[in-house]
Amino acid sequence: QVQLVETGGGLVQIGASLRLSCVLSGRPFSDYSMGWFRQTPGKEREFVAGVTSSGRHSYYADSVKGRFTISRDNAENTVSLQMNNLKPEDTALYYCEADCTRGPVEFSTSRYDFWGQGTQVTVSS
Repeated sequence: QVQLVETGGGLVQIGASLRLSCVLSGRPFSDYSMGWFRQTPGKEREFVAGVTSSGRHSYYADSVKGRFTISRDNAENTVSLQMNNLKPEDTALYYCEADCTRGPVEFSTSRYDFWGQGTQVTVSS
């Protein structure tokens, strides 16, 4: 049974930074491409960033390019999302998701196999 646990969310002010982390247990972490998604009430879950199973390739939504960085540590079974220069529109519940196809990063949450409970990020003005 694969489990994903996200940590690191919180309430911050505009321009602040947060680092989200996600630990995968139950299966070899290196089997999975990993993605971060976010969702606000009444909206669909949207892609934020993703990284291939090897860690060699990463992708970002246009809205976060240059501000967010995804990284993974296969030895620690962890994927992280460094978020800098946070804006109110980054406020959302952030989910870590795992895709076991070992293919390219997928941009739709429907292509992922497992996800965690989410961690709330709130950016106040």
